[in-house]
Amino acid sequence: MNAPSEMNHEDVLAVQLRVLRREHRDLDAAIEALQESVNPDQLTLKRLKTQKLKLKDRIAQVEDELTPDIIA
Repeated sequence: MNAPSEMNHEDVLAVQLRVLRREHRDLDAAIEALQESVNPDQLTLKRLKTQKLKLKDRIAQVEDELTPDIIA
């Protein structure tokens, strides 16, 4: 059974989307854990939230690229 040696653009985007979503979930867990600590570092918390928002934007970009525009 010979599998293609190269992934097409959509396959690459799908893999990238899964990775980005996993990173987003990991950041969410890190933020939650930090918020539950006794004395959370506010600067670190702000940086993690900013990074999470950037990931969310990147996820939206990849999803838009994967979903074709439908012209009615």
